[in-house]
Amino acid sequence: MEDFMLIFRHQNGHQVASPEQVQIWMKQTLDWIATISARNKFAGGNGLDFDDARVVRHNNVVTNGPFGDIKETIGGYIMVRAESLEEAVEFAKGCPVLQGDGNTVEVRKIVKGVESH
Repeated sequence: MEDFMLIFRHQNGHQVASPEQVQIWMKQTLDWIATISARNKFAGGNGLDFDDARVVRHNNVVTNGPFGDIKETIGGYIMVRAESLEEAVEFAKGCPVLQGDGNTVEVRKIVKGVESH
């Protein structure tokens, strides 16, 4: 069993949705995660705040971000346990984020061995 991160990328970055639409998306996302969890394959995850973000660049230049000229932003992630990359991709295919035109879910294997000290 391997661990994978599913990274939610939103096209056109930080667009404001109605509170009703946000509630619909949240319910769909929680239901999707519940199906993964029911198979004992969910390992954690979080959404990422769009409003309180900074980008640290070369030479320690700090900017508000990640907005500006970018067309895509990371909205959150979950971690799943899967037998293979293909199984992790199948989980990603059910992600409600994919309802947005241009949105993607990036699937990455988590590399083990980096320990905190």
